[in-house]
Amino acid sequence: MRQSCIVPKKERIVFMEKATVYYSDFRCTNGVSLLDKLRKLCIAAGIKNIDMEGKFVAIKMHFGELGNLAFLRPNYAKVVVDLCKEMGGMPFLTDCNTLYPGSRKNALEHLECAQLNGFWPMTVGCQILIGDGLRGTDEVEVPVPNGEYIKSAKIGRAIMDADVFISLTHFKGHEMTGFGGAIKNIGMGCGSRAGKMEQHADGKPQVDTDACRGCRRCAKECGSDAISYVDKKAIIDYDKCKGCGRCIGACSFDAIYSPDDSAVETLDRKMAEYAQAVCYGRPCFHVSLVQDISPNCDCHGENDAPILPDIGMFASFDPVALDQACADACLAAQALPHSQLSDNLESEGWEHHHDNFKDSNPNIEWKATLEQAEKVGVGTRKYELKRV
Repeated sequence: MRQSCIVPKKERIVFMEKATVYYSDFRCTNGVSLLDKLRKLCIAAGIKNIDMEGKFVAIKMHFGELGNLAFLRPNYAKVVVDLCKEMGGMPFLTDCNTLYPGSRKNALEHLECAQLNGFWPMTVGCQILIGDGLRGTDEVEVPVPNGEYIKSAKIGRAIMDADVFISLTHFKGHEMTGFGGAIKNIGMGCGSRAGKMEQHADGKPQVDTDACRGCRRCAKECGSDAISYVDKKAIIDYDKCKGCGRCIGACSFDAIYSPDDSAVETLDRKMAEYAQAVCYGRPCFHVSLVQDISPNCDCHGENDAPILPDIGMFASFDPVALDQACADACLAAQALPHSQLSDNLESEGWEHHHDNFKDSNPNIEWKATLEQAEKVGVGTRKYELKRV
C-alpha cells in the first residue's frame, strides 16, 4: 500500500500498522513555557528529520476572523517557524481566502485581519502569503490519487509551490464537520474559493417555517446575503446560497436543516480528498493544539465559550492518526458548564449521542472525514500515543 506523504524512513506510514502521535499537556513547571513544550514536542515527533535546506516551507494555519479570540496565538507559529529556519528552510505562514464575505475574503483584507490578530513578520519570524492570491483565484488543479468524489482539487498555488508542507491547527468544534482538525485545516483551508465551493456544493439547507421564530440570527451568520424574511419567516435564495451551513449552526430552534443526510457526510469526504491532494508526494508534518475548544469554527466573528477543557498539544507525520487522537481525547473529556455542549445535555428531552461533538452540534457526521481520509491513503486511524 502506498504512502500518503514523504517522511523520514523511520517514520514512514505503513497502512494497517499504527502511526505514532506525540502528546504533551499544558502543565508547565517553573522556567518551562508552553512555547518550550511545543518546541520539544515537534522535535520529539521528528520535525528535524525533514530535509528543509534551501526549501520553501508552507505552514498552513488559520489567522482567525476579526472578533474571534479562539485562534492560535502567533507565538505558537513562531516556534514552528524558528525550527524550520534552524534547518535551513524558508518558511511562510499561509491560508486561503474564504468563500463567504468577511474579514478574509480577499488577500488585502485577509492580511489586514492577520495583522490585527497579531500575525506580522516581526512576531512570527517569517512572511505571510495568502495561498490563492488577491481574489482567491490563484489556484492550481491537483490530481487526487484514489479520489472518489474529487478527481482534481483546486488548491491555492503558493501552497502547492512549497517543497514542504506543515499544518498548524487549532483543534475545536465545528457546526458542519463536527470538529475542525488537521484534515479540515488542510482540505478546506487550502482550497481556493472555487475549491471551497466544490466541497460545499452538494448540500443546501432548508427552512422549517413552523419552527422558525423570525429571530434573524441565521441571516446575520449568512455570508452570502442569501436569507430574507417573509411574514417573519426565513426564506433562502438558492441562487445566492453556497451551502456552507453556517445558518444551520446559528439556528437555536432547529428551524434550518439539511434535507439530504448525505450532504454533510459528502462534505466531510470531499474535504478528506482535498487533504490528500495537498499532502500527496511531499514531506509533511502536522501539529494540533487542543485548547479553547469552541463549539464552532474560527471563521465566525465571535467564539462561544469552550465546550471542553484544554487538553494538550499533539504532533505526527500522519494527519489522520493525529485527528483521531485529538478526537479521542475530546470524547473522553467532561463537558464544561455553561457551554453549548452542557446546555444541550441538560436540555429536557435531549437525545444523548454520547459523543461530545455530536451532542454539541447534532447535525454532523465527523467520522466520515477520517474514514475517507484513511480510504484514499492520507493516513491511518490506528495510532500509538507517546507522551513527551
